[in-house]
Amino acid sequence: MVTPFEELPGIHGIVSGYAGGSVVNPTYEQVKTGTTGHYEVVQITYDPELFSYEQLLELYWPQIDPTDDGGQFQDRGSQYRTAIFYYSDDQRMSALVSKSKVVLSKRFQGPVVTGILPAPTFYRAEEFHQDYHKKNPKHYKEDREQSGRDSFITKHW
Repeated sequence: MVTPFEELPGIHGIVSGYAGGSVVNPTYEQVKTGTTGHYEVVQITYDPELFSYEQLLELYWPQIDPTDDGGQFQDRGSQYRTAIFYYSDDQRMSALVSKSKVVLSKRFQGPVVTGILPAPTFYRAEEFHQDYHKKNPKHYKEDREQSGRDSFITKHW
């Protein structure tokens, strides 16, 4: 989910990681079991003068299936649930407004289950997860095509 964000003015960095679980400094091997409570996440650092939080939200929704509480596309398990983590009351309110717009759009038959949650401790993922789509472009592209993500996005957005 890094791709649409990475080359936009005002985006300073995107780091893959884990958040929301009970294990301190989790590893991928732990998180992938689905037993740690962690989400696989990206942390985006940006300049709000050049790129607003609302713009981040607008880019986020078309990258996910907000109705799937069991994972995302072919990735199954609690670690693949969708969520928006906020750091302030303003971000929380913006995220709630954004989510309500998605609900009111009636793009989806099922309920929108993406959580709007306070930001927990973020743990940076191992180096092999950072910029995975650049390090393994062929595998990333094949996986994305096979997952159904692109066809879902085209259909709903």
